[in-house]
Formats: sequence, C-alpha cells, structure tokens
Amino acid sequence: MLDVLGLEADDERVYRALLGRPNVTATLLADSLVLSQAHVDRALSRLAEWGLATVSADERFTAAPPAMALGALISQRRDGLRVAEQALAAFAEEHRATMTGSSISDLIEVVTGVDAIRHRFLQVQLAARTQVRSFITAPFVALPPEENTAEPMALGRGVHFRAVLDRAVLAEPGIIHDAIESMRNGVELRVADRLPMKLVLADAELGLVPLAVTPAGEPGAVLLHRSGLLDALDALFETVWAAAHPLALAGTGGAAESTVEFGTTGPTDLDRRILALLLAGLTDLTAATQLGLSPRTLHRRLRHLMDMAGVRTRMQLGGHAVRHSWVEPH
Repeated sequence: MLDVLGLEADDERVYRALLGRPNVTATLLADSLVLSQAHVDRALSRLAEWGLATVSADERFTAAPPAMALGALISQRRDGLRVAEQALAAFAEEHRATMTGSSISDLIEVVTGVDAIRHRFLQVQLAARTQVRSFITAPFVALPPEENTAEPMALGRGVHFRAVLDRAVLAEPGIIHDAIESMRNGVELRVADRLPMKLVLADAELGLVPLAVTPAGEPGAVLLHRSGLLDALDALFETVWAAAHPLALAGTGGAAESTVEFGTTGPTDLDRRILALLLAGLTDLTAATQLGLSPRTLHRRLRHLMDMAGVRTRMQLGGHAVRHSWVEPH
C-alpha cells in the first residue's frame, strides 16, 4: 500500500510491526515476522533513513508517529509531482517549438495491429492533462469500453471526459450499464445519428484516428501530433458535440421487472432512462432489451408517463419531458 511512497514490501511489514511493538530489537522483529535478519536489518535501515523509525543507544527500534512521518513523505512526493508537472509543461513547450516546421513524418505516426492501437489508445488518455474527447463507434476493434482502464485513472487526476456515441453503439450488449458507470464518474456523453470516424483527442496535443483494416488483415491507426490536421479534428469534434443529443441516464442500471414501480408525482429513474434512450433514437425493442424489460412493460410505462404528462402522443411526451426537466435538454 505504501509502495507509491517508495517503500518496499518488507519496509511496510517491518513498519507495521513496529507500530505495535515499540522499543523492540531487530532480532525479535525477524522472529515475529518470520523474515531473515538481513531483510529486517535492511528494512530498519531504510525506515530510519526516511524518518519512519528511530533507534536507541541499545539498538532498540520505535516507529515514528504515522501522521508525522508518513505525512512528511506524502508532502515530499506531492512537491516532487508539482516539480515534475512544471517540467512536463516546459518539455511540452519545447516539443511544440521543435515540431514547428517539422516534416509530415514527425507529425503523423502510423500504428498497425490491435495491440499497438490498444497501447496508443490508453497512452493518449493517460497523457491528457485537462480533457479527453472521443467519438465512439462500433465495432470495438482494439478495446471495448469496459476495458478502458485509462479512463478512471485520468478521471482521478481531474481530466474532463466528453464522448459522442454513434447511435448504433447503444444497441451493443451492456453499453447502457457502461454508460451509466462512466456518467456516474463524471463523463459527459452525447449521441449522434452517425459519426464519421472513431477518434480520441488528448487536450490539443494528440489525436488517435483508427483506420480501415490493411490489405494484410491488420487494423491500422494514425497518431497525430499538434498540427493543422489535429486542429481540424478538434473543430470537427466540437461541431458534432454541439449538434449531438445529451444522454442522461439516472440510476445504476435496468431494474428487474418484478421490482418496477411507478412514480406517483414524477418519473422514476427507470422512466428517465427509457425517455433518454427513446429521445436518443433507439427503437422500443432495443431500449427494452438494454434496460432488461419486455416491450410490453416499456409500453406500459410510456402510457403511464403520457397520462402523467397529460399528453396523447410520444412527440408531445418528449416535449413535456424536456420542458419539465425529466431528461436533459438538447
């Protein structure tokens, strides 16, 4: 657990043991932890060097208070990360200056093969400092959404994610559950009738565009560095984003039909998910399948919502839902 601070496994085991046994000798520690004397001596030496343990004149060791000792280490690491971030900004600026006037081969990298594309896809997201934007289309050649381990890591660093889904993607099995999880973590999602390509952008510095399968049968992609072409893709994303339909799916997923309840004064979370999917353009059958409902149950819930809204058609229901904040407006 403390390896992020630079401690090794033996260091942490010895420190934990010291917390419960002050003024203990290295020999007793080795016996209680079933570690060799050499391992314990090395760990104690490191702990003392880092201020996590003190040693008396008679060679007895005591753990330093965690709040003080570990707090100091964490502060040092935090300061070190700030210095590294400043260095990153300086290096990025140097790189931009160097790339100005570079040849096409310096600005565009061709990536071939599923593994290489997957690696670059994760790498681009982890390189982002402020935002990641993407177009998501089916099929998922290199990496399905549920296997995108870089997304939660980047979100944890405060990176803002926006994605536009091709409407056909919403018919993919499990995609609604993945979308709900992503939105719960802060990802903004919108739906477009049809997207021109797959795309992922990291800030205004990097872009990955998957291409068609090569004649050899391998998928390909291009990694773009800052350039006029990347600026064009930046503008394309923002144009598509502005025209796309916001996807707002409350709750945590489809409810079993046996537990479905009707709201008395307003739509339930399930109702909001139904409305969001239908407004995004899904058919009744596809929406019902994604939510784990039968078409009959979905129709019954829609009839209830129309009665609640006092309207007679689905078009009127959609307008009422937007005006009364049952779903996110466009």
